[in-house]
Amino acid sequence: MSAFEVLVIILSIFLAVFLLVAIVLVVLLVRVTQQIKRVTASAERTASGIENVINTVSKVTSPAIVAKMVMDQFKKYRKK
Repeated sequence: MSAFEVLVIILSIFLAVFLLVAIVLVVLLVRVTQQIKRVTASAERTASGIENVINTVSKVTSPAIVAKMVMDQFKKYRKK
């Protein structure tokens, strides 16, 4: 066996190892990407739910505040 054959064997082994490492890293990257998608979807649903609650509360509180102000005005005029 000459030095060139030994060098080719060593380089092919390193190439195979790096190829396996690259495949494992790609699989891990795909998993992390899927987790990120799930987290962002959950955050978006939560934000949408909070937005709906805020809109509902604002619709309810606005008439309540107006009604309270009107009632306060009626009470002031009745006392006089």
